[in-house]
Amino acid sequence: MTQQDNLAARLVVDDDFEVAPVNDRLFGSFVEHLGRCVYTGIYEPDHPTADEHGFRKDVIDLVKELGATAIRYPGGNFVSGYRWEDGVGPKEDRPRRLDLAWHSTETNEFGLHEMVEWLEATGGNELMEAVNLGTRGLEEALDLLEYANVPGGTELSELRRANGADKPFDIRMWCLGNEMDGPWQLGHKSAEDYGTLAASVAAGMRQIDPSVELVVCGSSAHGMPTFGAWEQTVLEKTYENVNFVSCHAYYQPFFKEDGTRDMASFLASGVDMDGFIKDVAAVIDATKARLKSKHEVYISFDEWNVWYQGEEPSKTPEGIGNWPVAPRLLEDIYTAADAVVFGDLMITLLKNADRVHAASLAQLVNVIAPIMTEPGGPAWRQTTFYPFSLTARLAKGGTVLEPKLAADAVDTPRFGEVDGVNAVAVRCADSSLAVFAVNRSLDEASEFEIKLPEGAEVASVDARTLHDDDLFAANTLDDQNRVTLHANESAAYDAETGTVRVSLPPVSWNALHIK
Repeated sequence: MTQQDNLAARLVVDDDFEVAPVNDRLFGSFVEHLGRCVYTGIYEPDHPTADEHGFRKDVIDLVKELGATAIRYPGGNFVSGYRWEDGVGPKEDRPRRLDLAWHSTETNEFGLHEMVEWLEATGGNELMEAVNLGTRGLEEALDLLEYANVPGGTELSELRRANGADKPFDIRMWCLGNEMDGPWQLGHKSAEDYGTLAASVAAGMRQIDPSVELVVCGSSAHGMPTFGAWEQTVLEKTYENVNFVSCHAYYQPFFKEDGTRDMASFLASGVDMDGFIKDVAAVIDATKARLKSKHEVYISFDEWNVWYQGEEPSKTPEGIGNWPVAPRLLEDIYTAADAVVFGDLMITLLKNADRVHAASLAQLVNVIAPIMTEPGGPAWRQTTFYPFSLTARLAKGGTVLEPKLAADAVDTPRFGEVDGVNAVAVRCADSSLAVFAVNRSLDEASEFEIKLPEGAEVASVDARTLHDDDLFAANTLDDQNRVTLHANESAAYDAETGTVRVSLPPVSWNALHIK
C-alpha cells in the first residue's frame, strides 16, 4: 500500500476462505517445578485464600479469567531429572531431591495427584503430561501411564487407587521428553538416539493405551544448529506413532551496536515464529511423502513467550551448598511493548491454526508468566494477561478465516521490511466476528480498515486496545493496573461501504468484536 501520513492497512473478511477451526488447546499453558510457579504460585497452604488442598483461590480465579486450557506439566527442563514416583503417596513420606535443571531443592509436596485436583478446581482443564526421557526411558514411561490411565487390577493402578484416586486420570496428551536437542538438557541426546528412544516409548505406550496423543520433541528454537535435520531424523523414526512435533520459541529485544535495544525487530518477532511453523510443517509434509503415509502429524507449540534470557531474573542459584526451595527465578516483569509482541505471537498461532493444533504459553504463574503472586499477599495480572484472556474468550470454538491483508511496511534490522500491521479474523462460535491486530510501528499510528462480507448487518462494534505512551510501563506489586485494555473510541462502522475503520496507536495490540 502507498505510504501516507499514517500507516494504512486493510483486511478483507471472506467467510468462503477458512484456515481451520480454532482448537481449544491453542490456549494451553505450562506449569513447571521451576522457581515459584508451583510453590507460592498455584500452591501455598498457608495463604489466606488457600482451599483445603492448599491451592490459592485468588490464582484459580485468575486462571479461569485467563481462559487457559490444556496445562503442560511437570516440565520443561525439570522433567529430564524427575522421578514421578516421588510426587505420589503420603506427603510426609515423599523425598526431597536436588533439581539439577534449576539448581534448586524439590520437596515433592506437590505432585501428580495434586496437579489433577488443581485442574479440577480450575474448571476441569486438560492435563498434558511429560515423561522423563533424559535420565529415564521406556520402563518408567510405561509405569507412569499404567499408574495414570489403567482403571485398576494391576500393581500400579491399585497404588493410584490406594493413593486416593479411584478413577483413572485418563491423560490423553503426553510429551515424550523435553528439548532433547539442547546441550543444556539433562540426558541430551543426538537426533538418532532420541528418535530411536522416542519410537520405542511411543510404541510401548500405545500397547497400553492406543488412544494416547503423543508429542515428539522438535527443535528448542528456530536458530538451533541442528534445526530441520533434527526434525527430519526424529520424524523418520517416529512418524506413524506420534501425533505432534513440538516447537519452542522465546523472544526478547536484541541489542544493537550502539548498545540500545532493537525494538523494531522485537515488535516483528511474529515473523520469525511464522517462519518457524512453516519450516517445521514442510519437514512434516516431506516425511509424510517419503513414508507414503496417510497419517497426520501436527505442531504442538508447547513453549512460547517473551523471555529476557540471560538477564538478572533468569540467573539460577550456584554453589554446592546452595539449593534453595522455590527461589525467585525467571520473574520477568512485562511491559506494554512486551504485551504487544505477545499479542502478535498469538495472532501468528491463530493464522497457522491448520498446522498448530496445540500451544502452551510458558509459563502460567510467576515464572515468565501472565499471573504474578506475592507469598502471603496478592495476585495480579501482568500486561501479557490481557491479550491472552480476550483472545481466548473471543476465539475459542471459532474458525480462523484466511487473512487477506494489505499493509504498509515498516523497516526492521533483523527481518527487513515487514507488514506494519499484523491481523487475523476469527468467525466466533456465536457467528459474530473477532479481529485481532497489532501495530508494529514504533512511532506511527495505522488507519486500519476491515472490509466485511457482503450483506453483513452490523449491530455493534466493540474495540479494545492495549497501548501506553511509555513502552516500558508495567504492572507491579505496587501498581497492579498500570497497563490494561481501554476502549478504542475511534472504531466506526460505515454501512455504505460495509467497512469498519479504526485507528491503531503505535506499538499497540487491538481486538475488535463485531456483532
